[in-house]
Amino acid sequence: MESNPAPFDAYTPREIAGRVKDFCLVKAQLPLLSLAMLGMLAGAFIGLGAMMFTLVASDASLGFAAQRLIGGLSFSLGLLLVTVAGAELFTGNNLLAMAWADGCLSTRQLLRNWSVVCLANLVGAAALAVLVWLSGHAGMNGGAVGRTALRIALAKAELGPLEAFFRGVLCNVLVCMAAWMALAGRSVVDKAVAIVFPVTAFVAAGFEHSIANMYLMPLAMLLGAPIGVADMLRNLVPVIAGNLVGGSVLVALVYYVIYVRPGRT
Repeated sequence: MESNPAPFDAYTPREIAGRVKDFCLVKAQLPLLSLAMLGMLAGAFIGLGAMMFTLVASDASLGFAAQRLIGGLSFSLGLLLVTVAGAELFTGNNLLAMAWADGCLSTRQLLRNWSVVCLANLVGAAALAVLVWLSGHAGMNGGAVGRTALRIALAKAELGPLEAFFRGVLCNVLVCMAAWMALAGRSVVDKAVAIVFPVTAFVAAGFEHSIANMYLMPLAMLLGAPIGVADMLRNLVPVIAGNLVGGSVLVALVYYVIYVRPGRT
């Protein structure tokens, strides 16, 4: 007689696919107010991760590789908060494409979730930027934190649309893989280990996360950067499109074909 797996064993990839689909169904059925509030929390959580990355990046004593790696590790705070504390993040919710492909979600339900969550993420991230600005956080390290925030945001505003799109694709492949692997875990420690490495990798590589940009660019505007709403949209539109392709197509639909579609009768 085959014994049951130990309760601390990770779920298998095929089991993760089933969990993702069930998880997505719950997300799609959330009431509008809960969805919006959880979306605002996620925007603020990712903003906190971006704030920590900026703090690390302001330390000129760190070498390039150390700055990127430690900064990426610090940014992981955002997705850890989203996953463990509970929140609705647009980039992670691109995994809903799996349930949609399986016919469990309608196109209307999918677009409702993505549009509400993305807008709520923007509100939460921008609200955190206002709070950080009011707190005087940018004056830390002799003002280097503020100067770093300006430099990061200006670099994002200057990205060409094609480059921004593909950086968005690569970013959300890693973010959705982090969310996917977190569902393999049975404990908070399991989830943390699954999240930290992919998130650190995308940040260290300089890829584009739309929700992080929703914090960084408004903060830079408040600090006096020559960036307008049009500049922010020129960055966000291709980055959001890239995040969608990376998460929904290259992760959710690929795993749908591998683990879900072949099991249909």
